[in-house]
Amino acid sequence: MQEKPIDQEQASLIAERLRTENRLRGGASLFFWIAGLSVINSLILMLGGRWNFFIGLGITQVIDGIAMAIANEIRSEIGAVVKAIAFSVDIGIAGVFVLFGVLARRRHKWGFIVGLVLYTLDGLIFAIVGDPLSLGFHVLALIGLITGLIALSKLSEMERPDRFVEKGSD
Repeated sequence: MQEKPIDQEQASLIAERLRTENRLRGGASLFFWIAGLSVINSLILMLGGRWNFFIGLGITQVIDGIAMAIANEIRSEIGAVVKAIAFSVDIGIAGVFVLFGVLARRRHKWGFIVGLVLYTLDGLIFAIVGDPLSLGFHVLALIGLITGLIALSKLSEMERPDRFVEKGSD
């Protein structure tokens, strides 16, 4: 049996679905970037660096700052343990954001929403300490996450079985 050729309306719907799926993946991928750059930020600080990526998590920077202050005050092997514990906590927090990315890619709306809320709260850290550049990057990332969430809702709507009714069928 020969398939019908795709008409202009079907082609348009397919293109729109692909664009929407790309927005969903892009938004979900931001969770991976946030997690990865946060871990890199922690490594840079723990190794004595003085710069970081703006899109990373503020909470991991707070944890690292406290750990570094304690380690510098103690100046012994206990300081290294404090830094290792802080880095382990950072990895755990980053792992939660990786989980949000996985859930978002699997189209679990709640993963997007909880991740958005936590990343918004994390951005408040930069508002409180007066870091407008990091806060600005948080806002940009939040816009990307919200775009992904909107795309997820749109895909759910596109995939509803009652959305399409065959033309000419009674």
